[in-house]
Amino acid sequence: MNLEPTPRFRLAGGAKASTAFRARQIPAEKREPRKMPELPSPSSRGGKPLDFSDIKTYSVRDRPSKVDPSQIARIPEIHKPLEQFFDCLPRILKAKDLLELAEHIVVAAAGGRKVLWMMGAHVIKCGLSPLIIKLMEQRIVHGVAMNGAGAIHDFELACFGHTSEDVEKGLADGSFGMARETGEWMNELINDGVQRGFGIGYSLGRGILDRQPRFLEFSILAHAVGLRVPITIHVAIGTDIIHQHPSTDPAMLGKGSYKDFQIFAGELPGLHEGGVIVNCGSAVILPEVFLKALTVARNLGNPIQRFVAANFDMIQHYRPNANVLARPTQDGGKAYSFTGHHEIMIPLLYAAIQRLLR
Repeated sequence: MNLEPTPRFRLAGGAKASTAFRARQIPAEKREPRKMPELPSPSSRGGKPLDFSDIKTYSVRDRPSKVDPSQIARIPEIHKPLEQFFDCLPRILKAKDLLELAEHIVVAAAGGRKVLWMMGAHVIKCGLSPLIIKLMEQRIVHGVAMNGAGAIHDFELACFGHTSEDVEKGLADGSFGMARETGEWMNELINDGVQRGFGIGYSLGRGILDRQPRFLEFSILAHAVGLRVPITIHVAIGTDIIHQHPSTDPAMLGKGSYKDFQIFAGELPGLHEGGVIVNCGSAVILPEVFLKALTVARNLGNPIQRFVAANFDMIQHYRPNANVLARPTQDGGKAYSFTGHHEIMIPLLYAAIQRLLR
């Protein structure tokens, strides 16, 4: 048996290659250019979009809902026993933090600093709208930012007196999110308002005010517009039930949400030196919006340092803790994180604030 090794030569960098490999090499001048395969057309790849024009809807008045005015919070009368309750709280851990945050909010409002409230939809679904409205009326909260779902629950509650459907039941037969009036009315107000140069928040709030619905008292959107409190809605296309309806104009959603992003960014300089930003129940959208709005405002030369940031949620998530609490206050300021159900924690914060206003 011939055990002689195959002759080799050295490649660049010292690597070895066999003479058989070398013999198969084709001179560069004789090589033919490689032909790329033709790509299939979009239609042949299954990329044809669905036509929404035949979507089946139903009346929101006929839909069973899980939230109605009988469940909405009532404004508590702050009396001596409640004051004694807060006086008896231990000044340690989260009890101490809650009382400190309430004091920061009251001091900020009294000192001309902004108190901005970011919120997800569950704050409204838990029946807490009257508390947010009261804080706006008292000039304690100076701006409200919601995601798209929050705007939907606010709109339905004000216009129809109920909101929050059974997702599992509707998903099984494709009826989830197909309430006709919700989709048509909200999209109409958004499209009309954005065409006039307004953001989504003002467009919806103004529209609710104009309609004067029976349950207007529960609308954060309408009260914000009436009180001249900036109200902004920050949407992601495809995340909200009204995007399922053929009346949706994605260009108006994008333009309106971008307008609200600009308005929100314009509010952030008021946080400098003692303002307060509160995020309640938004795990992704608003923490991301806040981070980008903050860097835009700072990029344009606005000093925004040494403010207070707080996050309330049923469980703690990465983005609120990183993008609302840690990163924005790393050069000074104070951050608070509270874990608990909104229907308990927000009334506690509200009562702690009212106690200081007496």
